[in-house]
Amino acid sequence: MKTNKRRRNVIFSLVFLVLGFMISFSYQNTKKDEKQEISESQFERDLELRNELIEQEEKNNDLYKELKESQKKLVQLEKNLSNEAETYSNLAEDAQKYRIYLGKVAVKGEGVQITLEDGEYNPKEDRVNNYLVHEHHVFKVINELYVSGAQAISINGQRLSHNSYILCNGPVIEVDGYQHPAPFVITAIGDSDVLEGAININGGVKDLLVNDNVRFSLEKKRSIQMEPLKVN
Repeated sequence: MKTNKRRRNVIFSLVFLVLGFMISFSYQNTKKDEKQEISESQFERDLELRNELIEQEEKNNDLYKELKESQKKLVQLEKNLSNEAETYSNLAEDAQKYRIYLGKVAVKGEGVQITLEDGEYNPKEDRVNNYLVHEHHVFKVINELYVSGAQAISINGQRLSHNSYILCNGPVIEVDGYQHPAPFVITAIGDSDVLEGAININGGVKDLLVNDNVRFSLEKKRSIQMEPLKVN
């Protein structure tokens, strides 16, 4: 009886030992599988993140290329706009010059005032005309002033236009149909130093007029204003 009991105990011990070994082995395998699954999952996640990072870098490179291209286009556009603005500015400037030349607008600035008077008559001289101011004298002054950059010119307060005419009619001159007696005051707006230098140059207009017995005087003006021409 005791022998049978011992045998049962031995058998139970062996069974429990084997069962414990199997449970332990199963537990170890389970932990190993879990670790392997976690490791594979982490690897897949890392690989996915790496691929996303590479994709994002490629997108960033493409965007950077687009940015550089857009900056080039912007620089070119700004340059074109600058050139256009300069062109329009020059056109506006030219248009204003033409308006002034045509007498369409008022003009104000520095300039010179030149007075031409008949010379003192010499009783011994038979030809009185040799002591009078004629239209060609006025023309010489006006032409020299225009050539020297005068913006606007008037005679005895009457502003000249681009198609003005001057005629000599005895002791008076006729400007666009209006008569003016001597002395003739020619006013010009422009760089006063340049205009004065051009008129007073040796052998120039002043010397020619003085040689023709015309009394000549020039005065620089700091401010001259001329109103637009009246349209008839």
